[in-house]
Amino acid sequence: MAQSADTKAAVPELRDMLARLISLPSISSASPEWDHSNEAVVRTLAEWLEPLGFVVEILEVPGMPGKFNLIATLGRGPGGLVLSGHTDTVPFDDKRWQSDPFTLTERDNRWYGLGTCDMKGFFPLAIEAAKAYSDATLKQPLIILATADEESSMNGARALAEAGKPKARYAVIGEPTSLRPVRMHKGIMMERLKFEGQSGHSSNPALGRNAMEGMHEALTELLTLRSQWQQQYRNPNFEVQFPTLNLGCIHGGDNPNRICAQCELHFDLRPLPGMAMEDLRQAILARVQPVAERRELGLVFEPLFDGVPPFETPADAALVRTCEKLTGHTAHAVAFATEAPWLQKLGLETLVMGPGSIDQAHQPDEYLELSQLEPTVRILRGLIEEFCL
Repeated sequence: MAQSADTKAAVPELRDMLARLISLPSISSASPEWDHSNEAVVRTLAEWLEPLGFVVEILEVPGMPGKFNLIATLGRGPGGLVLSGHTDTVPFDDKRWQSDPFTLTERDNRWYGLGTCDMKGFFPLAIEAAKAYSDATLKQPLIILATADEESSMNGARALAEAGKPKARYAVIGEPTSLRPVRMHKGIMMERLKFEGQSGHSSNPALGRNAMEGMHEALTELLTLRSQWQQQYRNPNFEVQFPTLNLGCIHGGDNPNRICAQCELHFDLRPLPGMAMEDLRQAILARVQPVAERRELGLVFEPLFDGVPPFETPADAALVRTCEKLTGHTAHAVAFATEAPWLQKLGLETLVMGPGSIDQAHQPDEYLELSQLEPTVRILRGLIEEFCL
């Protein structure tokens, strides 16, 4: 159904849209004192999309009160294009900001505010691009997707994958890549290894079972495994071409003259595309379990969070080629992780590309260059014309 000029006028101008989104706190954090609902952001997006003819579905994330995903669909058909972004931001240190993080502030040809580039700024640009097609007859649907909690748990995208929504063929995630297409990134795993032994007087080792000595042996096994993985797996598309394993923090024992009864290690693993997270966990367990058994130590090995799988879309995929043509840049790899693996699980050919630089993300005085606005709208309209018209 055609949209009247008055209906379109109900949608604010681009700057006003971003100013409104920035003003709505939607921080996601593992720390309850920082964590916010994203409902106001999602309902504001719905308020703008519905007058353009989008059919809007708002879905609460199971088990996470106050957290919502939004699926807004213009047109019908079995294929279509998803323009996807997350509605949450990271926490901030207001003492390091020159302006109010929740007030869109213009200076030096930039828009400053929390989430301007990571990544609330993508939504007004996607809506601005979509405005041109609200009266058009789309051969395939255009879907604007807004997710919850990308910055903390990724449970918004995870819930969508489990629900089998949305249905489409292509997806572009508007994370800040300076409008350069990204077709692969590493995964993220953060793991917890804990040995439990028996305390006792240090004068006689037979009185206890030393968890720290067991951890020392386990560390050797982990570093050996890391070396083997780095020899086995290489990908020249990445700046760091091999998988990394970082020993992050360790805690154990309580006094020099007591046998250490408990020792815990937290470590970070960044797998390359093609490395399955569960296989890596099983390989680690196969190395550390014999240590625990030989030393009669209790063993706990578990993820600190569910992790983000590595992501890759083939270089010759239709979406990759189209984005390369529209931007003039060859698709590349990045070190940071995104929601792309869950959109891939939905069967979507997926790519990451959006305005702003990752160098400004998670920083005080986060900003979006005004020079990125027009090119973003132009590129998104090119994608809509290619995959929806």
